[in-house]
Amino acid sequence: MRFEDLNLHSSLLKAVKDQNYTQPTAIQKKAIPLVLKRNDVLGSAQTGTGKTAAFALPILHHLISERTNNKIRALVVTPTRELAIQIGENFTVYSKYNSVRNTVIFGGVKQEAQTNKLAKGVEILIATPGRLLDLIGQGFISLKDIGYFVLDEADRMLDMGFIHDIRKILNQLPKERQSLFFSATMPKNIIDLSSQILKHPKRISVDPVSSTAETIKQYIYYTNKSSKKDLLLYILKDQSINQLLLFSRTKHGADRIVKNLRKKNIQASAIHGDKSQNQRQKALKSFKDSQIRVLVATDIAARGIDIDKLSFVLNYDIPNESETYVHRIGRCGRAGENGVAISICEPEENIYAKSIEKLIQQKIETVQNHPFLQTEKPMNLQQKKEFEKEKQRKRQEFFANRNKKRKKSR
Repeated sequence: MRFEDLNLHSSLLKAVKDQNYTQPTAIQKKAIPLVLKRNDVLGSAQTGTGKTAAFALPILHHLISERTNNKIRALVVTPTRELAIQIGENFTVYSKYNSVRNTVIFGGVKQEAQTNKLAKGVEILIATPGRLLDLIGQGFISLKDIGYFVLDEADRMLDMGFIHDIRKILNQLPKERQSLFFSATMPKNIIDLSSQILKHPKRISVDPVSSTAETIKQYIYYTNKSSKKDLLLYILKDQSINQLLLFSRTKHGADRIVKNLRKKNIQASAIHGDKSQNQRQKALKSFKDSQIRVLVATDIAARGIDIDKLSFVLNYDIPNESETYVHRIGRCGRAGENGVAISICEPEENIYAKSIEKLIQQKIETVQNHPFLQTEKPMNLQQKKEFEKEKQRKRQEFFANRNKKRKKSR
């Protein structure tokens, strides 16, 4: 199938041709015809599968033929500013040969530049939940004319504690609308939420979360917790690793890794929720321009990072959710390119590594001949369950307190 076979507006076909798009991805083949027919869609797809074009192109197709009179007709809600910016950039690229306008709003920056763009009139709004509700409350935004609503990365939205904000947004939307709901995973809470948003949806699923690209070689180093930073330096002695996206479990951990690398004259920067928008964009640009060798990211901040021809990803901390591992390593080896995924595993993470291997149904190759082999005793299953239960309790407490602070500040 070619894009020409999807019956999209000629201006959109010209724009995707400029981007060297030739054949639609699996999710684009499935989603675009359904959205063009104005169906609600429940989609399951990983980041990096072409999901944005799957909803952006058909929404633009509809808007091209509508007379909007500067009204906001389409709303895309997404969890992080990086992802919001990337989606906005995609809409702009696809709108190159038509007059449909979009803008992006997110927190962490002054609102004046964003409200000025809104005042000029846009048809498509891409937003993070907090800033969207803030500007609705201040009277800068009305959602009464929304005809197309997209909730993207819904699983991460719930992980970040946005469920109450999402419900508030839903209450502002017209009942008559087309709604599209995308999530990488589909646990029960996501299915329940989708049932509140969608009407008789068509369900599509591509690239199951258990799959890893065959072009990605996977390696794991078992080591002690105290040896992690030295093992990382040992791995980075390999000069062929000229650009590395490194995942840290926490924001403080990310900053600590950067500090240690810089002490050894390895150029590195971190992106996470405590960094300002300017800091995050500067770090990402420096990485894309090869001015820094290592970009350290948390999972939340990494949503929306899309780097062409990235060859190396490293898990400094093994994720406790096996699906997250698949998402992380999927950042490299895209579009048929080769990639290398490296993981550093401390004893208490051994159980996570086993869960990942069970999910992806393959054994990750263990690197044996390194000077920092694991010798510490790992936790048993009961200890690990108790540890995870306490960690989840603290996480929920953190997000609950954060949401209370947000409400007070409005």
